[in-house]
Amino acid sequence: MSSIRLVRPRCFLLASAALTSFAVADLPAALAQQAREPLPPVEVSPAQSRKPAKPAARDAQSPRRAASRRPAAASAAAKPVVPTAAAQTPLNTNVVAESASRLGLTVQETPATVEVISAETMREQGYRTVSEVAQGAVGVTSGDNPAEPAAFSMRGFTNSQINMLYNGIKIGPQNMTSRITDTANLAAVEFLKGPASLMSGEGAAGGAINLITKQPHTGPIRNEADFSWDSLNSFGVHYGSGGSTNVQGLDYRFDISRASLNGFADDTNTKTLDVSGQLNYRISDSLKIWGAIEYREDRSKAYWGAPLVPIAFSGSHATSGIVSGNYVSNFNKTNLGAITIDDRTFNTNYNVLDNRNVAQEVWLRGGFELKLAPDLTLKSQAYAYGAERTWFNNEIEAFNASTGLPNSNMVDRERFYVAHSQRLVGNITDLIWDANIAGFDNRLVTTLSSSYLDFVRPGAANFPDDYVSLVNPDRGLYGLLTTQQQTARIDNEALSFEDRLKLTRSFALIGGLRVEHIGLDRNWTDKNGLEKAGFPYTKDWAPVMGRIGYTWEAVPGLTFFSQYATGADVSANNIFLLLPTQPLDLTTARTYETGIKHLFWDNRAEWSFSAYDILRKNVYAAAGGMQLNIAGRQESKGVELAAAVRPIDPLRLWGNIAYVDARYADYNFAGGSFSGNTPPNVPRVVANAGASYRFFTPWPVELGIIGRYVGDRYNTDANVVTMKAYTVADVYAFVDIPKAVFNAVDQARLGFRVRNITDKRYAIWGDPFYPDQILLGAPRTYELSAAFKW
Repeated sequence: MSSIRLVRPRCFLLASAALTSFAVADLPAALAQQAREPLPPVEVSPAQSRKPAKPAARDAQSPRRAASRRPAAASAAAKPVVPTAAAQTPLNTNVVAESASRLGLTVQETPATVEVISAETMREQGYRTVSEVAQGAVGVTSGDNPAEPAAFSMRGFTNSQINMLYNGIKIGPQNMTSRITDTANLAAVEFLKGPASLMSGEGAAGGAINLITKQPHTGPIRNEADFSWDSLNSFGVHYGSGGSTNVQGLDYRFDISRASLNGFADDTNTKTLDVSGQLNYRISDSLKIWGAIEYREDRSKAYWGAPLVPIAFSGSHATSGIVSGNYVSNFNKTNLGAITIDDRTFNTNYNVLDNRNVAQEVWLRGGFELKLAPDLTLKSQAYAYGAERTWFNNEIEAFNASTGLPNSNMVDRERFYVAHSQRLVGNITDLIWDANIAGFDNRLVTTLSSSYLDFVRPGAANFPDDYVSLVNPDRGLYGLLTTQQQTARIDNEALSFEDRLKLTRSFALIGGLRVEHIGLDRNWTDKNGLEKAGFPYTKDWAPVMGRIGYTWEAVPGLTFFSQYATGADVSANNIFLLLPTQPLDLTTARTYETGIKHLFWDNRAEWSFSAYDILRKNVYAAAGGMQLNIAGRQESKGVELAAAVRPIDPLRLWGNIAYVDARYADYNFAGGSFSGNTPPNVPRVVANAGASYRFFTPWPVELGIIGRYVGDRYNTDANVVTMKAYTVADVYAFVDIPKAVFNAVDQARLGFRVRNITDKRYAIWGDPFYPDQILLGAPRTYELSAAFKW
């Protein structure tokens, strides 16, 4: 069958709940009753919000508005009344998962596997970036690949098969648009597993990850400040403030964070700045308006990995336990034979001295929530997004095993440059109708969304190359640059319906349907401004996607669920960079899933189990380097188990394990077949476990340990190089300082953390488009932190 030569792959180059700790306080008993009741009416604002009230009275309203820490209009979804934001269950299933449903359902009530990692968990587990959050989720792996600053693998799927959402809004293929994101300004990160196009449209064949910013709350003003420093001289600072103002009905939230993360490789660093703010104004009991703004920036000097080297060349410097296999270089075609990672390259950066990765992003969002009638609510938000991104690097590091040539036993390099200028405007509007149909409680949400995206991509038209020594390379400068330009303009309209019908107090049918139109206009001009063959061109798609499922609460706290869901994404490349010679049809994906969610022992213990079968058809995949082959089908079957318990007040235990069998079928091409092979960066087994113990002394101390196991993975579809399984562990200690020490501070905590305590050397990620090199995980580091709330 045919193969396709890719455009230089910036398309891919840009690119638990079981670990969730839970509050000491038990969840109020009302939660279990609420889960058995019909969905509560949508409340735009509490009735007493228009009455003058003392701060204490306002604070009493906060349980009714607990969901306001989620972005109320970000997905324009209805929300139930949540008892309290602080009363987490062991697996955090009592929170509303906005990426999973617009019906205002909690995780427990949703017929899908959804994981919500809260800000409290991110702080306690030491998750500094969204990639670190993903590594603590059930069955999810990630790597901070500079080509894809947030690269994820979930249920056998990677790259643009997973939608990355920001407050429920998609900005484009995640391997083009995602960036390294600090967690300080986030209220939560949601993971929706499996095909999820009902909620976020094209691109969600493998699921969706939703980043939620911190939101205003009604009540006294609360402030927080956080500081951290580690042994690599990395640091992070954050200040946040929110609450009710002196203007009746006006609440605010403001956060600013700054971080500098130094890498373990020479001359690597990532600096981030995030400023966000939002105002919520309750004009009346039936109308609320809101507006939000955010500026994000990241600047980095990048590490692109360690080259694969022949064991015969490395000799005594060859390592075991990181990679294995026999490999022929994709770049220079020389036979490396049995390969290793040379220990002299652990900290070596082969990038040019003048390299840079830069991104600047601005968000403007605003909307309203209007109760038209007691059973009818209208929600709408408009948004505008702008981004400027630049990559200016040497990105290939390929060992040359030739003999008798000047570059023999050297590292071949090649430069790459690309920039993005992206603009996105759109609107999401929901109409929520609560009704009683023949005696059955029913909620119907009708959603109309539209957006227009303009994407301009200046990129390299030449690729300067050279070679350097493996050890102590003379890194040099980028050199000559000439550019060409690509554009993509996408208009998108979608109409969706989602419904929940309660047939009994414990059994509900939940389903939805989405009809979407996607219009693409693409152009590509060379360095002289002349259009390339086949350009410009246009393409339209109209996928229909949906979900049908049920939840059955057999006994209080024990819920069974099943679902059938579908998804779609672009079969080759991604929608920003499709070529007219590539297949222009969408893939289709479907999943069958069933599972159990169980909260018991007076809300001190919780576990969940799910089994799934996913099939994705009409797939093109990376055979290695810049070649796409027809892969036909991608199949993924697996199970996930997560559990957490607090047997006694001081002790918490949690763990999860995920098993997936992901493989290609009908993957045949001229010269061979990859049928039966595993997609890149997909381990069969991922497991996390942790424990903590709190000593209730005058200065309370908490000690904890977190372990993570990731199984073998491959870096290309050829499955010839194995990134070996690894186990890493972190330990930490907190000391809570009594209020009597700092009278002006309500809570003060000092922390100490050791990451990768055994100093394990391991491969964390492999870019299938740069198969000559492997990204290594960070060695042991020590971290000090301090956090204050007042």
